[in-house]
Amino acid sequence: MIKPKRSFSARFFRFTFKWLLYFVIGSIALTAMYAIVPVPTTLTMLFDSNGATRDWTRLSNISPNLVRAVIAAEDGKFCNHDGFDREAIEQALQRNKSGGRIRGGSTISQQTAKNVFLWQGSGWTRYLRKVPEVYFTFLIETIWGKRRIMEVYLNVAETGIGTYGAEAGALRYYKKGAKNLTRIEAARLAAILPLPKKRAVNGVGGYTRRYGNSIAARIRVVKRDGLDSCIYK
Repeated sequence: MIKPKRSFSARFFRFTFKWLLYFVIGSIALTAMYAIVPVPTTLTMLFDSNGATRDWTRLSNISPNLVRAVIAAEDGKFCNHDGFDREAIEQALQRNKSGGRIRGGSTISQQTAKNVFLWQGSGWTRYLRKVPEVYFTFLIETIWGKRRIMEVYLNVAETGIGTYGAEAGALRYYKKGAKNLTRIEAARLAAILPLPKKRAVNGVGGYTRRYGNSIAARIRVVKRDGLDSCIYK
């Protein structure tokens, strides 16, 4: 008996469901693997025309000053949110409605998900990225936990032209390992993270110097108020 031919919509639904299932299984497996092994590379590194100097470093070999500096600069609620700072997102949306340069409300978790699994993007591609970014943020918060998220973030974040991670950044700017960064050195390194190709730590001046000094002062607050409690218990 000849089986009736499936309609186009039925074939399309089956195809979509199958590949969606493959994606979910594959992404969970990859996320679980990265919970244990170092992230070998990212799309940003692969497509960086300046190359990608990096040196994977365990969090225990990165100065607490830098951990506290990025919490102070990037995500003060890092230890308390579930990957998304809804108040910061709402504030960003309100600012963007008024025009000017688009600003995000991304947490360290979101930035890590983007850096590891997705692309940077600008314009409409930035908005296209948001849906998978939410998905991967949920995965790493669920599978990795805060300490691993911080460790990966500090190893894949761009810290200069063709330079990635805390260790490579510390060696580039200070000729020392990330474990030995002082409070002001860590603060200035954190200050350039939003625009690592345009801001420099060496010979720092103007806005970057002022911002770095502000972060340095807030490092003490992070420690005092236990905003790093999910990292240093």
